[in-house]
Amino acid sequence: MSGQHLADGTVDTGNGGNRSPVDTKSPTSIEKQHSYEQIDHAHFLANDIGTLYLNDRFSDVVLVVNGERFHAHRVVLASRSDYFRALLYGGLKESHQSEVEITEASINSFKKLLEYIYSGRMNLSILKDEVILEIFSLSNLFGFTNLELSLCKYLRSNINVYNACSMFGAARLYQQEDLVIEALNFIDSHALDVLQSESFLSLSPEALQEVLNRDSLYAYELDIFRAVCRWIKANQDDEDPEAKIKVLSTVRYPLMSLDELLSVVRESQLVSSDNILDAIQLRNTLPSHKLKFRGQLKPNLNIAHPSQGAQVMQGEMRSALLESDSNGHDHERGCTRHLINESDSGIMIKLGHPSIINYIKMHLWDKDLRSYSYYIEVSMDQHDWVRVIDHSNYYCRSTQRLWIHPRVVQYIRIVGTNNTVNKSFHTVSMEIMYNSEEMDLVNIEKGLVVPKFNVATMDKNAIVIDGVSRCRNSLLDGNCKDYDWDCGYTCHQLGSGCILVQLGQPYMLSSMRMLLWDCDDRYYSYYVEVSVNMWDWELIIDKSKELVRSWQLLQFNPRPIVFIRITGTYNSANEVFHCVHLEAPAQVPIDSNTVEVEQEISNLQVANRLVF
Repeated sequence: MSGQHLADGTVDTGNGGNRSPVDTKSPTSIEKQHSYEQIDHAHFLANDIGTLYLNDRFSDVVLVVNGERFHAHRVVLASRSDYFRALLYGGLKESHQSEVEITEASINSFKKLLEYIYSGRMNLSILKDEVILEIFSLSNLFGFTNLELSLCKYLRSNINVYNACSMFGAARLYQQEDLVIEALNFIDSHALDVLQSESFLSLSPEALQEVLNRDSLYAYELDIFRAVCRWIKANQDDEDPEAKIKVLSTVRYPLMSLDELLSVVRESQLVSSDNILDAIQLRNTLPSHKLKFRGQLKPNLNIAHPSQGAQVMQGEMRSALLESDSNGHDHERGCTRHLINESDSGIMIKLGHPSIINYIKMHLWDKDLRSYSYYIEVSMDQHDWVRVIDHSNYYCRSTQRLWIHPRVVQYIRIVGTNNTVNKSFHTVSMEIMYNSEEMDLVNIEKGLVVPKFNVATMDKNAIVIDGVSRCRNSLLDGNCKDYDWDCGYTCHQLGSGCILVQLGQPYMLSSMRMLLWDCDDRYYSYYVEVSVNMWDWELIIDKSKELVRSWQLLQFNPRPIVFIRITGTYNSANEVFHCVHLEAPAQVPIDSNTVEVEQEISNLQVANRLVF
């Protein structure tokens, strides 16, 4: 019977219980069928084309390299390279020649390249560095971009003293910026060994000047001068006199001792007496910070650590500063300190080597709400000090993230000038480095950090000093979505108090943004003042005679800011001023026409409000 239900719950379809083959296929059999539908014999194709390598079968062109003949196939060459496509099919004379001469390559290098053209493979582990560098050059010339990139990666991971200069020269010539940077960094950190290597002599005058002009080429100037003398001697046959003068000018003679100048340099007869006398005069008259020193460059590594040879030379409890845990400190342990008075010269650190730095991270004692003021000086000789950070007129707390323009230093001195609680200056931990990972996030203006990111956050050690909230510092937690009638905002009573925020350190700011509580249609009025010391206040925004709501985008002339005081003057719904979120600087484009810009009401409405 058609459609009859069977005992097992299936339905008789009237065909005697026979099922369609499709119905009985398992997922595995379906997958097999799909695999059969797709034929992939690409590996056979690659192998078949590979058999044509150096095979005169079907060959229609012979490539001649230094007299050696290589049978090849125009269509294979042209399909793999725009260079060969233009050469063999572009109407040039080579298009009609049975033999084409290749003048830019050696036999060994071109043979390896030709094998790659036919097979797509190359075993670099069996090739010498000079062969790989030549193939790198040919891949650029003949337009094998993928091969060039792969070779660049390999070379970057295989730089050594013997090939660093050759790699730098090739990378510079073919504009492989990543390899240029890698090679230069290696040369910097192995300067003396590289200066004494044979590959150093192969540098072009321009490449040599680029190497020697780097502040991070850390070697004694006398060793650099001797290396230049070797280079001049090795290249004297094809040397341009002007190039010789330019190369010699990269040596920083004032960094040499008087004995070195009068003996080694003068006896070389490569530097004029006038230039030697000028160097002696500069060495004797210029303050040390005016001299162009060289220093180690170790990006993103804390060099203020005993493992790097750093030591604390001045300050009480010196052992705490460079190895301490910034969380495990109290009044008696875990911090280095000095008395704040005119006779105390502060806390001094000596780095293991002259080093290029641009970043200092210092953690101040912060178990209460105290603030400190201080300045930082650097030196190369402990006699000539340069003030790179001056926060002596600013209140600072907790972690200080300080940026300076890159410079070579060996001594760092931190001098406290104020503590709002007592007469001691306390530092818990210190990091000093060349910070390349975050340097694009800040600018420096008048010695202060100009941040591109929000510094009014707990992560950046900002705190709410005054204001009422169910959760302390909710104003600074970055959450501007989860708020309602009961939580998620900071407030103060109109006519008394304010919302007061202290940033961790002084920043040069020109904008802020804040979100006023906007769960209904109420309006607010307010004004904003800023200070660097809690005593001197400056009005930067005055909305006390305007009605505004929701997001406020605030702009003002750039100025140093530590404290931000927001004072509400009106709320159309009750007697409390509510702020949900504060950020400084504003994290939206300043010139945008976003709806987050303040929403105002007409002057007539303001006047009506003032009447009532």
